[in-house]
Amino acid sequence: MVSLLSLWLPILLSAVIVFFASSVIHMLLPYHRKDFGKIPEEDQVMEALRKINIRPGNYAIPCPTDPKHMKSPEFIDKMTKGPVGFLTVIPSGPPAMGMQLAWWFVYCVFVSIFAGYIAGRALAPGAHYLSVFRFAGCTAFVGYSLALWQNTIWYKRGVATTFKSTFDGLVYGLLTAGTFGWLWPR
Repeated sequence: MVSLLSLWLPILLSAVIVFFASSVIHMLLPYHRKDFGKIPEEDQVMEALRKINIRPGNYAIPCPTDPKHMKSPEFIDKMTKGPVGFLTVIPSGPPAMGMQLAWWFVYCVFVSIFAGYIAGRALAPGAHYLSVFRFAGCTAFVGYSLALWQNTIWYKRGVATTFKSTFDGLVYGLLTAGTFGWLWPR
């Protein structure tokens, strides 16, 4: 067994590496640029939402009030006529990603902590590189990728978008695995 405290360096370094790799993936590589489509008549839709003073939050259109309401003729009619969708509204203002980037880094640290915990409980100091790679990498991949599929299943997020994000998670998992394998206590 390896203590979590003795893994502080691979935990932090793998989080930093994943943070920078995700920046490269999202800023330089083109494959995420079409994850979101533009709504036709965007200005008119934005003006309509502005008029009703919609607050930041998550919305369903139409939104059932309870399970019984989902069986009502009125709700079924709304679902049939459409449009049907999910909408996330964020606070208005100039683009500023500082807080999201900070939270993303914290998340990367948490995934690395769990990768270190699982590998540390399964392996001893001096474990073979590939054994460390396997435990840390699988755990990190799970942390970065598998929950994304819930949004595809329940909220109809595009399968292609989720596959691309799952691929990103594989890259992050491999980077985490390599970092832990390299810095595993002897």
